[in-house]
Amino acid sequence: MKQYEAVIETIKRLGGIATLGQLNQEVFKIRDCEWNTKTPFASIRRIVQERKEIYKIKPGLWALTSCQKKLEANGFIIENEYNADSVIIKNFNHSYYQGLLLEIGNYRKLHTYIPEQDKNKKYAGTTLKEIRTLNSIPKFSFPELVNRSATVDVIWFNERKMPYAFFEVEHSTDIQNSLLKFFDLQDFHSKMYIVADNKRASEFDKKLHYRAFKELVDDKRVTFLSYETLNKIYDQTIGYKKNMILL
Repeated sequence: MKQYEAVIETIKRLGGIATLGQLNQEVFKIRDCEWNTKTPFASIRRIVQERKEIYKIKPGLWALTSCQKKLEANGFIIENEYNADSVIIKNFNHSYYQGLLLEIGNYRKLHTYIPEQDKNKKYAGTTLKEIRTLNSIPKFSFPELVNRSATVDVIWFNERKMPYAFFEVEHSTDIQNSLLKFFDLQDFHSKMYIVADNKRASEFDKKLHYRAFKELVDDKRVTFLSYETLNKIYDQTIGYKKNMILL
């Protein structure tokens, strides 16, 4: 079997849609295909970019053209200027970036968690609950703080089950609500990120500098992470690049 055929077959096995991370994990399970290269991930990425049988839904997310109608009926739609503000695209973007964060955390050997209300959200050919590694949030502190953190979109925990990083994905909702969560959780030695489209960076900066969040500013606790940068981090993580953007 040729390499491009193995990639197409893998996407088919995954339901007609796959992230680069899923391809990188699954394509080598096809035994009758040889990958005699030091950079197999680069070969996979080149194949999905060049083959007419495959199309891009989002950066890092690819699908078979033969499955396009079925996938669109299930909410996997290419975003454009006409549908960008639709509910289906907003929901898709939110769960997609949650999924990327879960994948990155898993690759980094961290424990990953999402809120219970998000567990059945679709992500590529699976659901978010199949990607997270923790089915319940660790009892790492007082109940009121654990319950507060349980609403954060994605949490990475270290090997001691202490929060390593908190992520709030803000596609269209109010950034201030996420900053209030981070303010309540600031006493933990954890990184905190607002993940959003780059066009919301100025809104983030404005709201972060409200007087109520002075401690978050002074201690440089919260970082804005654009979708574009997150996509680059994902690509570098899956490709095992040494010199990469760190979270």
